[in-house]
Amino acid sequence: MRDCFCTINLDQEEVYRTQVVEKSLSPFFSEEFYFEIPRTFQYLSFYVYDKNVLQRDLRIGKVAIKKEDLCNHSGKETWFSLQPIDSNSEVQGKVHLELKLNELITENGTVCQQLLVHIKACHGLPLINGQSCDPYATVSLVGPSRNDQKKTKVKKKTSNPQFNEIFYFEVTRSSSYTRKSQFQVEEEDIEKLEIRIDLWNNGNLVQDIFLGEIKVPVNVLRNDSSHQAWYLLQPRDNGNKSSKTDDLGSLRLNICYTEDYVLPSEYYGPLKTLLLKSPDVQPVSASAAYILGEMCRDKNDAVLPLVRLLLHHDKLVPFATAVAELDLKDTQDANTIFRGNSLATRCLDEMMKIVGGHYLKVTLKPILDEICESSKSCEIDPIKLKEGDNVENNKENLRYYVDKLFSTIIKSSMSCPTVMCDIFYSLRQMAAQRFPNDPHVQYSAVSSFVFLRFFAVAVVSPHTFHLRPHHPDAQTIRTLTLISKTIQTLGSWGSLSKSKSSFKETFMCEFFKMFQEEGYIIAVKKFLDEISSTETKESSGTSEPVHLKEGEMYKRAQGRTRIGKKNFKKRWFCLTSRELTYHKQPGKDAIYTIPVKNILAVEKLEESSFNKKNMFQVIHTEKPLYVQANNCVEANEWIDVLCRVSRCNQNRLSFYHPSAYLNGSWLCCQETSESALGCKPCTAGVPADIQIDIDEDRETERIYSLFTLSLLKLQKMEEACGTIAVYQGPQKEPDDYSNFVIEDSVTTFKTIQQIKSIIEKLDEPHEKYRKKRSSSAKYGSKENPIGKTS
Repeated sequence: MRDCFCTINLDQEEVYRTQVVEKSLSPFFSEEFYFEIPRTFQYLSFYVYDKNVLQRDLRIGKVAIKKEDLCNHSGKETWFSLQPIDSNSEVQGKVHLELKLNELITENGTVCQQLLVHIKACHGLPLINGQSCDPYATVSLVGPSRNDQKKTKVKKKTSNPQFNEIFYFEVTRSSSYTRKSQFQVEEEDIEKLEIRIDLWNNGNLVQDIFLGEIKVPVNVLRNDSSHQAWYLLQPRDNGNKSSKTDDLGSLRLNICYTEDYVLPSEYYGPLKTLLLKSPDVQPVSASAAYILGEMCRDKNDAVLPLVRLLLHHDKLVPFATAVAELDLKDTQDANTIFRGNSLATRCLDEMMKIVGGHYLKVTLKPILDEICESSKSCEIDPIKLKEGDNVENNKENLRYYVDKLFSTIIKSSMSCPTVMCDIFYSLRQMAAQRFPNDPHVQYSAVSSFVFLRFFAVAVVSPHTFHLRPHHPDAQTIRTLTLISKTIQTLGSWGSLSKSKSSFKETFMCEFFKMFQEEGYIIAVKKFLDEISSTETKESSGTSEPVHLKEGEMYKRAQGRTRIGKKNFKKRWFCLTSRELTYHKQPGKDAIYTIPVKNILAVEKLEESSFNKKNMFQVIHTEKPLYVQANNCVEANEWIDVLCRVSRCNQNRLSFYHPSAYLNGSWLCCQETSESALGCKPCTAGVPADIQIDIDEDRETERIYSLFTLSLLKLQKMEEACGTIAVYQGPQKEPDDYSNFVIEDSVTTFKTIQQIKSIIEKLDEPHEKYRKKRSSSAKYGSKENPIGKTS
């Protein structure tokens, strides 16, 4: 049996990893990761590891999907066979090469031809053991009876080496200059000769590692004496042997990949206006936002951009209220209220994730930290008890955690975001009107969201909600699952005032009897009353600093020692709306504090400064703070959130230095004064809203893309509206439009007409961009290297 975990990598750079599933050959991870891709890449890769406590973790196999193929797999759940991992399977990057044929006249008057090979640079070479490689290249001229090889110098710690070295090879026999009056290369030599360039990582004391190769026939110079191009590195040619590899197993993935080209803001005005009118359209099912949800096969595709856009313009509460009312019309049993996965429930789920992050941190994080850092056993299932475990002690441990968490939740109403309270108020009023004879439904309408879909989900997977930096171990996950089940049932049981719990397991039914007291029901109802009230909250909650981000990174010493390059230390960083601090460990006192108001700029730092990737600088009123993140995604997220929180600061810089100040000068511009004005303009500002970071143009572009993909469905819905308008009789057979919600065919028809018109107008600039992109990237350029397959 194995203790397995997976990593998600952009090429070889790890950006996320799953929890370890112990003692299993068929591990089930069930983890979701969502991230922006901040750089170009060739492969999205997934590595499966066997955890090893004493030695390096064993790599079992990998799945590597080309960027060009991601769209083919997007939105589908697929089993991928694991491939073996060796230097050949890890090849990536490209080489910039120039070839020339020169004519030389020797001292005795004869002519010989000389091949010049100029290896200029490489880009995007793979990481070795998570670090930049020490690359060098061998340059060979290969033919039937020759194999001349030369070698470049080793470049240290870089994935983008600049070699700029020239090598010369004689390619034809010398002949009499008088006999050949013009330069001419003999055909038989040209056809059989090729230049081969192999990239290697210098292993010093261990074996060198193959990084890739390219082969260029010399006959590319047949019609031109000079050839210059970028080439994609290829795996080593093993003669296409069909040797069967061992079955390493397979990995099931569900990937959703989107790539959008965002136009200037003025293009999106009409579509934004149409979407933002949705809450006012009667009925709401005839609105553009609702139709978008109807069009998408997976409603989640529509929900994320839609909720963010409506939130940004304070339109989410009326829209969510309107679609929830539509849900209630179809609900016959009060006990199943808001239990389905409709457009309304998904919109509210997404809204709570976006605006409720800080609420979860102030409410749950301290207790979750205590649970995750404690080794108390809470297992109460007799079948799963370990040897020596005492079930009564475990029950007490579990009850202690449940009581503590429950107590914190029911006292947290003052921290509940106003948007959530406003929607809960609407849900409560509508539920009471829909089921006037059920006194408990007004509570279950709210608890089905706040307990079932918010607190219970965050407790069982704290990493997903950024409440914990790492994945909990198996025992902690089990404890969190038992707590989550109990909290979820306490919320719903208290709100419905049931006499019986809803647990299937006997041991959970027995445990829950501890909580079947009137006091719990009263506490839940009081809490639900408070968070579904429209009364203005006290302002004391807003004076608390908002916790924005935290995590482990490396920082360079602030110039206190002369040995700068090696003086990088691991620290725990924490950012609130007031200050950026770093600590030796989580929970320890801050070693260094930068007030947010003192931040003048946050920018990337060039890799050449310290030969380290993923570095950024926080420029403030004292010396710049140089920080190295663990990967490109993390670096991008920190830069974004730091820029947002400091965007409105006074005295922000317009220019900065992209490199460090070392040995008495700035590496970028060689200025010797440490206070010299920056040599590069600062990057453009970002949205100032630190809690809801929304680029509305980007969200509208995503919605445009979704409508474009759904044009056939839109056409069918339009035809259905026409059919309903003409024929008002009863429908005997289900038609193509039986799955659509069409309450008002005339209004729906008009909205669809508007959508189609706007989409057609947006198609024109997109088509222009596609043509420009396809024609601008010349084959052999850095953007479109030779050897690239689409």
